[in-house]
Amino acid sequence: MKIYETKTAPNPRRVRMFLAEKGISMDYVQVDIQKGENLSAEMRAKNPLGKVPILELDDGTCIAETDAICTYFEAIQPEPPLMGSTPVEKATIAMWQRQVEMALMLQVGMCFQHTTGYFKDRMTPFPDFGKEAGVNASKYLNILERRLERYPYIAGEQFTIADITALCAIDFGRVVDIRLQEKHSNLKEWYGRVSQRESAKA
Repeated sequence: MKIYETKTAPNPRRVRMFLAEKGISMDYVQVDIQKGENLSAEMRAKNPLGKVPILELDDGTCIAETDAICTYFEAIQPEPPLMGSTPVEKATIAMWQRQVEMALMLQVGMCFQHTTGYFKDRMTPFPDFGKEAGVNASKYLNILERRLERYPYIAGEQFTIADITALCAIDFGRVVDIRLQEKHSNLKEWYGRVSQRESAKA
């Protein structure tokens, strides 16, 4: 099997971190999204949306979307659990993962796409929308700050996929000047811990 990805993009990094936590080695095929290689007929046959990452299994089955790829590997190698073991754990982690993805990762992504014009050859940027998305992302950091007053990790007592998503979103946010502030003491402490994990280098 192999994964089509772009090394510098935040969503492929999420998958790399997930697999590093699992100790799963993988062959990676680099796709130049700036040049539009992801939009080729070959890549759209693997994922009609033309986005990366894409997991291609040995039988040719292709699985796109970061969460779907991680769900596949969680199922075939449950340890260490990054998406929960009990029904309550699974639901709680899925809840936080969804919120972090929608309220932070997506907002950072929209800010990047609409304020930098990186993909202006294939989309129409709306700078005001991008700025608002950046504001939304910054506001969500305050929610994470309060959450981390109570728990060492975003979904509770253990490191999970939600922490991976948040770390990758925060790191990518620096590209558009979305950064942790002095008031984010709990978030900064969490960030320091998760950044030191070996998987963060993936």
